[in-house]
Amino acid sequence: MLLDLDGVLNPFGASTCPEGYVEHEFYPGEGPLRYCPAHGEWISELATAGELRWATAWGDDANTLFAPMLGIEPLPFVPFPPLPFLPEQKVPAIAEVVQDRPAAWIDDNHTEAGRRWAAERAAPTLLVPIDSEVGWTRDDVEKVLAWARDL
Repeated sequence: MLLDLDGVLNPFGASTCPEGYVEHEFYPGEGPLRYCPAHGEWISELATAGELRWATAWGDDANTLFAPMLGIEPLPFVPFPPLPFLPEQKVPAIAEVVQDRPAAWIDDNHTEAGRRWAAERAAPTLLVPIDSEVGWTRDDVEKVLAWARDL
């Protein structure tokens, strides 16, 4: 299972801070990012259902900066190209990590390259699109948990 951060856990597209979220300045001068403390429990649930990795440009910063805010243990992360990179450049890195195993990818920006990769795989693959104005919801979690149970 692959979990993006910006647009998923940080609903940057929302015009105001959504209910249940907190704003925190992780990078001085870049303005606050949003997070929902309840997401820590959801992430822990996913981690018990299968191998969970960060799939975010934050890389290990997701562990050192974001995970402590959620009260979760560090997760392995997919090594992406150095910033800036195009969203479709996530696909080769994810393909390398996933290999021929089942994969659920939670992201707010599934590109055509990502959809093509998912459709062409022999292994079960679930793309979970997230609206960056809303962020990750409990329904998204349930969708991934049900998919994992059905494997």
